[in-house]
Amino acid sequence: MMAALYMDVHIPAAVTAGLRIRGIDVLTSQEDGTREQDDASLLRRATELERVLITQDDDLLAIAAEWQQEGHEFAGVIYSHQLGLGIGEFIEELELIASCSDDAELRNLLLFLPLD
Repeated sequence: MMAALYMDVHIPAAVTAGLRIRGIDVLTSQEDGTREQDDASLLRRATELERVLITQDDDLLAIAAEWQQEGHEFAGVIYSHQLGLGIGEFIEELELIASCSDDAELRNLLLFLPLD
């Protein structure tokens, strides 16, 4: 089974659209009504929904790292710096991770893109 993804507000809509075209299960924070929530609440929400949180937010990255060190359970976070990847490469990397992993494999992990 493929991993389900949860996009925070910093992820370009083109990435979400590209993943959906490829059959990846994606939910955005805007669609879920969490656009205004703080970062910790967003990570909790993604975990409640059993979706890996995709972010380009350095503050959220810090929270995920802190939770990881403290042993606090979360669904997983994939981070890409805002200047790190083009749209096409971002989509390809996320598609690879989502289609080759399931939710359990990504639980409590903090992954950085690009994967190379």
